[in-house]
Amino acid sequence: MIQRLTDKDFQKVTSTGVTVTDFWATWCPPCRMQVPILEETAKALDGKVKFTKMDVDANPDTPAKFGIMSIPTLVIKKDGKVVNKLVGLHSKDQLEHVLAQYTD
Repeated sequence: MIQRLTDKDFQKVTSTGVTVTDFWATWCPPCRMQVPILEETAKALDGKVKFTKMDVDANPDTPAKFGIMSIPTLVIKKDGKVVNKLVGLHSKDQLEHVLAQYTD
């Protein structure tokens, strides 16, 4: 399951463990293509990684804070610190490979 975040709850929800936040917008075709891939990856990594998403149009503060200029962008945090940022569409295999670095 992918949890929707807002500017208000982003910091609290992503402050512990390994989290992936998908910064997206409804008008973005690659963003829509990324959703089913994230859902599959979330099922495969259930319990190891928390998957979240944030609409950049409805929540402009957090994307600005992280310097997000292109979407989709996936921000990976471990224990509240950004450890990786992936820009563009990524496959399940690519995501699992990257996330393996941060999960034990």
